[in-house]
Amino acid sequence: MVADRVVLASSNRGKLRELEKILQQVNVKLLQQSEFGITDAKETGLSFVENAIIKARHACEMTGLPSIADDSGIEVDALNGDPGIYSARYSGIAGDGADDANNTKLLEALEYVTEAKRTARFQCIIVYLRHATDPVPLICQGTWEGRILTKACGSNGFGYDSLFYVPSHQCASAELPGEIKNAISHRGQALQKLLKCWNSGP
Repeated sequence: MVADRVVLASSNRGKLRELEKILQQVNVKLLQQSEFGITDAKETGLSFVENAIIKARHACEMTGLPSIADDSGIEVDALNGDPGIYSARYSGIAGDGADDANNTKLLEALEYVTEAKRTARFQCIIVYLRHATDPVPLICQGTWEGRILTKACGSNGFGYDSLFYVPSHQCASAELPGEIKNAISHRGQALQKLLKCWNSGP
């Protein structure tokens, strides 16, 4: 049974907007953790799964409500999978200005890498916990293949969207309309799997 009120274990407004649009398909009110005065949990895990569970459990403990947590990032082959789980803090900057600083650092790291070797993918793990001690969390994953551009394009989205080239649509993720991105992105894929789990549950 899916709760009618679920806390999003994130302070990222971009993620909140994307999740709200997709979760409109079910009767779930998504509450941002900041509404409860909760700050982000420290991401001490060594994988997307570990970090997502840490964040979801923190939100459950602080609110007493079920929670959804997303841990996602971009893996660049030429950088041996970096920035990976450190994508949001790749530049060492947090909060406002982090996206620009992260994108700048990524472009600098790939300055001399040819187009053919700029392959990359977004990874996303979505975790749903019914309560803080839930022994069987729902864990859903999505992967979105593409490559890194040599300069930013587009103004939609957030994070590395302006640098991520989507071969199927021949443009940057940040140039896609929101409804298309939500249908094909790593986060969209993971959320659709979560919806199927919810719909098939007792």
